[in-house]
Amino acid sequence: MTLDTGFFARSVHLVAPELVGATLLVDGVGGTIVEVEAYDGQDPAAHGFRGRTERNASMFGPPGHAYVYRSYGLHWCLNLVCEGEGSPAAVLLRALEPTFGIGRMCERRGRDDVRLLAAGPGRLCEALGVTRAHDSLPLDAPPFELHSRSQQLDVAAGRRVGISVATELPWRYVLPGSRFLSRPLQP
Repeated sequence: MTLDTGFFARSVHLVAPELVGATLLVDGVGGTIVEVEAYDGQDPAAHGFRGRTERNASMFGPPGHAYVYRSYGLHWCLNLVCEGEGSPAAVLLRALEPTFGIGRMCERRGRDDVRLLAAGPGRLCEALGVTRAHDSLPLDAPPFELHSRSQQLDVAAGRRVGISVATELPWRYVLPGSRFLSRPLQP
């Protein structure tokens, strides 16, 4: 089943764990989402916490759109915008298991190690060809395809990584045992 805008018109804390096991394709290239992190408007680690800027405008809605930003001036990061009940909310995609277009991902990343093709937000975007041009695009229309997971999964939660505030919040969700995670889960 294709995930539409209605799927994202809910709390980021409901959407994030349900994205683990879903399939994301960008122009036919992608795979199974195995790791995400949730960020809401009350979260000091979220880009929208201090208000709307040109950089983070798409994080403020509408739900079901992409929010793409550059991290540390080096890597693009893809977030899926959710309903924030008046404040910005999005799910950061941290890793996926490559299953479609692996050859294209290897070309884009300049490496053959499938495990590392999309293990980390920057690697994921490079492998899928996601750039700032994808910012604010709807997730239920090309170039995106997003399909719900085909079965119920046990999803593990733990602390987010790569941030310096609100590090204690267990808003990182992963597929336990996946070898495609960006790094091991911290409880």
